[in-house]
Amino acid sequence: MLTASPLLAQAPQGSPTEKPAAVPFDQADAAKAVDELATALGENFVFPEAGTAYEKMLRGKLADGSYASFADARAFAETVTADLQAVHKDGHVRFRVRQDEGGPPGARRPDGPPVKSAVARSGWIGDGVAYIEFRGFPGNEETMADVRSFIAGHAKAKTLIVDIRRNGGGGLAEMNALFAELYKTPTALVTMDIRRAAEERHGTPFPDNDPLLRKVASPDTIIRREHWVTPAAQPVGLGDARVFLLTSKRTFSAAEHFSLALKRTGRATLIGEATGGGAHFGGVAPMGEGYAAFIPVGRTFDPDTGKSWEATGVAPDVAVPAEKALDEALSRAGLTIGGEAALAALK
Repeated sequence: MLTASPLLAQAPQGSPTEKPAAVPFDQADAAKAVDELATALGENFVFPEAGTAYEKMLRGKLADGSYASFADARAFAETVTADLQAVHKDGHVRFRVRQDEGGPPGARRPDGPPVKSAVARSGWIGDGVAYIEFRGFPGNEETMADVRSFIAGHAKAKTLIVDIRRNGGGGLAEMNALFAELYKTPTALVTMDIRRAAEERHGTPFPDNDPLLRKVASPDTIIRREHWVTPAAQPVGLGDARVFLLTSKRTFSAAEHFSLALKRTGRATLIGEATGGGAHFGGVAPMGEGYAAFIPVGRTFDPDTGKSWEATGVAPDVAVPAEKALDEALSRAGLTIGGEAALAALK
C-alpha cells in the first residue's frame, strides 16, 4: 500500500555528515521485500510496460540467488536500486533501508510531518525587490505560515525573486498559495496523469475534490487532471510584479512542476541551470520489515507538447551557473549589488 507522503515527492536526501550505523542483512526479509517491490511496481508504476519489466527482472534475480547474500542491508538496497535503474531509468524510483528514507526538509516528528519551515530566508533584498528561498515544499503549517506572512509583508514588491536552487520537492500547497497572488486570471498550468489501476487500487494521492486539480478526458488506462490557478479573491498586489525564478540541477520533482508552470505560462523568467529531471510522482511504500521504496504512479507534463521534464529537466530562460543566478536576477532587477552582499543585508 502506498503510504501518505508528499504529493509529488522529492529528491533523495544527501548523505548525513556522520556515517550511519550498519544495518544487518537478513535474507528472508530481503526476499520478502523484493517480492513486494516486484508486485508494487508491476501493478502501479506509471508506465505499465516498464513496471512489468521491473517485476520480471526482480523475480528473476530473486530466483537465481542474486539477492541471497550481502555485507549489509544498505549494500543490498543500493544494488536493487541500480538494477531497477538499469531496466528503466527514472528519477524517483529508489529502494532503501527504511530508516534512511528521506522526506521534506526540516526535522521530523517520529513517523510524522516536518516541524520546521522550509522557507530558509526571505525579505527585502533591494528597493522594491522581495526575495524568498524554499528548501522544499512540505506543505506543513510552519512553512505555510511563513508563506502567508511573506505575501502579506511584500505586497508592494515590484520584483519577486523566488529561489528554489536547493529545493528537492514536496507537494502543491506552497506553490498554490503563490500562484493565487501572481496570476490575475484563471490559468491552466500543467497536466498530471496517474495510472488508473494505481488510483483505483490505492485511492487518489490528491486532496478530494480539489478545485485546482480538474479531471479531464483521458485514455482508459489513466486518470488525467489539469492543475489550475484561481486568483485570490482579495489579492495583495503581486499580480503585476516581475518574477525571477532561480533554478539549479538540485531543483527537483515538485520544484520542477513549479518551474514548468511558471515558464509555460510566461509568468516568470527562469535563471540558472536546467533542473534535476524528475517528473514522476507517487508515494513511499514499506517493503518487507526493513525497507521502503518510492513507487512513481503518475507523471506531470506540458500540455502544449505532451512532454515531461523526466531526465532532461526544465531548461532556464537565462542559463548561468547556479551560483551566479541571484547575481543575474539582481542585475535584471536594476540593482548593482551582488548576491552574497544582498543576502547579507536581507531585511
